[in-house]
Amino acid sequence: MTGDPVTHFGYEQVTPAEKTARVKKVFESVADRYDVMNDLMSLGLHRWWKRFAVSIASARSGQRVLDLAGGSGDVARLLAPSIGANGELVLADINYRMLEVGRDRLINAGVVDNVRILQANAESLPFQDRRFDLITMAFGLRNVTAKDRALSEIYRVLRPGGKALILEFSQVQNPLLARVYDAYSLKVLPKLGAWIANDAASYRYLAESIRMHPPQHELLGMLTSAGFERCRFHNLMAGIVALHVGYRL
Repeated sequence: MTGDPVTHFGYEQVTPAEKTARVKKVFESVADRYDVMNDLMSLGLHRWWKRFAVSIASARSGQRVLDLAGGSGDVARLLAPSIGANGELVLADINYRMLEVGRDRLINAGVVDNVRILQANAESLPFQDRRFDLITMAFGLRNVTAKDRALSEIYRVLRPGGKALILEFSQVQNPLLARVYDAYSLKVLPKLGAWIANDAASYRYLAESIRMHPPQHELLGMLTSAGFERCRFHNLMAGIVALHVGYRL
């Protein structure tokens, strides 16, 4: 790989193309049991974290909203009632298998009238400039190969006055909790993955990808570099998860 661009797939150094392909395989493998594993990994707390993000989003009737890397549809299902039938909600994900799961769950929940489902790459969004009032991305950014490019694309398709929210695992602030969390996520999660999903390797990647993701202040700087203003973040569970918020003014 000498002389070629490199990025991270967990703790491994790989080419950008290889990371994209391997992340695709991870989510194809875990799609059917993704939410079950999320419940096990977070002890069900991921549902509260998503609800917190949606409360900060403050979606309103008639808005155009993009839920990026929306996968299994959790966030879209929470956003849809606030937008109403006269709004537009696009559930987008690069992985078709995850979108199939999300589509089925939205249909089962009766959320169909104002939701459009689209396979799309966060690094090259198929939308015109300044289209959306609100963009959310929950637990997806760390899997993106070129994060700075994705943030620039989010900024591009956000209208002036619009808001973007990035919910993602982050850097634990309490040293004692950090040690417990590291032991749990790096040692226990792969075993849970092997037991529940018959896939230890994918969950080892998911745990490692958290460690390679930019910590709170670094991601804040990346948002600012992409053009966002009034940027801030909220630490949840002492920084296990952080919600970053930025505006296009």
